[in-house]
Amino acid sequence: MDGQTKDLLRILAPNPSPLTGPGTNTFLLGREQVAVIDPGPDDPGHLAAIVAAGQGRISHILVTHAHLDHSAGAPALARLTGAPVLAYGDALAGRSPMMRRLAGQGVTGGGEGLDLAFDPDITLRDGDVIEGSDWHLTALHTPGHSGGHLAFLCGDQVFCGDVVMGWSSTIISPPDGDLADYLRTLDRLAQIGPRRLLPAHGDPIEAPLPRLAELAAHRRQRTVQILAALREGPADAGTLARRIYDVPPVLLPAAARNVLAHLLALTDLGAVAPLGDLHPDTEFSAL
Repeated sequence: MDGQTKDLLRILAPNPSPLTGPGTNTFLLGREQVAVIDPGPDDPGHLAAIVAAGQGRISHILVTHAHLDHSAGAPALARLTGAPVLAYGDALAGRSPMMRRLAGQGVTGGGEGLDLAFDPDITLRDGDVIEGSDWHLTALHTPGHSGGHLAFLCGDQVFCGDVVMGWSSTIISPPDGDLADYLRTLDRLAQIGPRRLLPAHGDPIEAPLPRLAELAAHRRQRTVQILAALREGPADAGTLARRIYDVPPVLLPAAARNVLAHLLALTDLGAVAPLGDLHPDTEFSAL
């Protein structure tokens, strides 16, 4: 249990990994009524820590998105506390038309851990306000990492889920993730101009605007690298990832999904073309 202030407590779930960093941050907000943001995995010890910290005052369970490391613990926590679960929708909600077409063609996510059983009690839309006795949150639809991703604005801070992290860039794995949506989300968060970002993995981001700009620049640089590589000849996402990423082998599958997201966005812009039906191993050529 760490990150405690008068009204905000952070409890770290015991699920560290190359993709989750130190683990999932579960936030408890409020005193008289307590909102839980991202209950995390379905881990009995973690859920017991949340219940103990809530001291019988948990009134809302908010989920940024339906990946197992964020949402799997929500049903059990709801049973233990009687609090409703609020989210944008199920694991497939919010996908763009292009991503729905891809899913219809059989393209599936790349190990992101979709929580296909997730079914919130209350659905939220962009701009919806959620209030407790001593806190006020505004839901922000922030797709990119997943179609139904939400962030929560709280004063001059944003609980940003997985769309921004300080220690790593965000995986964008089609059809769950969408690069065009992600870049729009970065722009929107920059326009809001929060003082602080509270990600679901890793430490708070105390200088949000430089970090948002850095992440957008990183994606632009990846696009340049991908186009340069394709000028040497057609290639699939996995081949391109091995050429342009300098990461441990365990992270190459995630890197390939990021490259696929770039290729799909470039296809939509008419800069590249797939050589055949779209799937994770399709080769693309520059136009």
